[in-house]
Amino acid sequence: MSSTITLGGDLTVNRLGFGAMRLTGPGIWGDPADRDNAIAVLRRAVELGVNFIDTADSYGPHVNEHLIREALHPYADDLVIATKGGLVRTGPDEWVPLGKPAYLRQAVETSLVRLGVERIDLYQLHRVDPEVPLEDQVGELKKLQDEGKIRHIGLSEVDVAQLKAAQAVAPIASVQNLYNLATRHHEAVLEHTTEHGIAFIPWFPVATGDLARPGGVLDSAAGEHGATPAQLALAWLLHRSPVVLPIPGTSSLAHLEENTAAARIELSAEEFEKLTALA
Repeated sequence: MSSTITLGGDLTVNRLGFGAMRLTGPGIWGDPADRDNAIAVLRRAVELGVNFIDTADSYGPHVNEHLIREALHPYADDLVIATKGGLVRTGPDEWVPLGKPAYLRQAVETSLVRLGVERIDLYQLHRVDPEVPLEDQVGELKKLQDEGKIRHIGLSEVDVAQLKAAQAVAPIASVQNLYNLATRHHEAVLEHTTEHGIAFIPWFPVATGDLARPGGVLDSAAGEHGATPAQLALAWLLHRSPVVLPIPGTSSLAHLEENTAAARIELSAEEFEKLTALA
């Protein structure tokens, strides 16, 4: 099992990233309760070998990108900061798709400034706006790519048909969908990305739901490895396909250490099959 993945053919990163979303206030709104802790978590993630950090302009909004720049700029040469645009915020826990080309252009331009970069390594369409043709949304990102402001284009929460439609407009380097041990309704998308060498970035990757109940298969396997159910859930994702790039997020230094340790867990074929059969 490879410990790295190459995005878009030229960006090689370690296969356990960090999702920065939780480093904001409640409802992914406003500043974190403890700004110094948020900065410390980001810096510690990099110290632990994380070189792929996922964020979005809507986290805060804008707070997350500012935090990343404050904590990590100037960025290490091998550090990839991936951001997203296409959702606007009207309040805590409220998200509204907006994919008008002019808005997406503005979103990219302002993320460049907040992150302090001249080019965004991976820019993801956060949600497809059903009111705007997908071809127009991806087409605008392709223009920005041609202008040198985006290195690679990604998508989020798409099905196979939407992914194929986007691929007809521009090369797609990644797909970020909800996927974990307990929730697997995007299997078809994962199969397509695996077949085509597109990175699959599962968000909410450590969710285990009822699968982690005491005495169950997940609980028993975790005990055998001296690991937690969350670590086993991450190890399962890494084993599931070589294109999977989990981005567990946390505002806790202890949980960060726990999550990154999951990359060192080796599952046997039998263990993997048992965990796969749980859903």
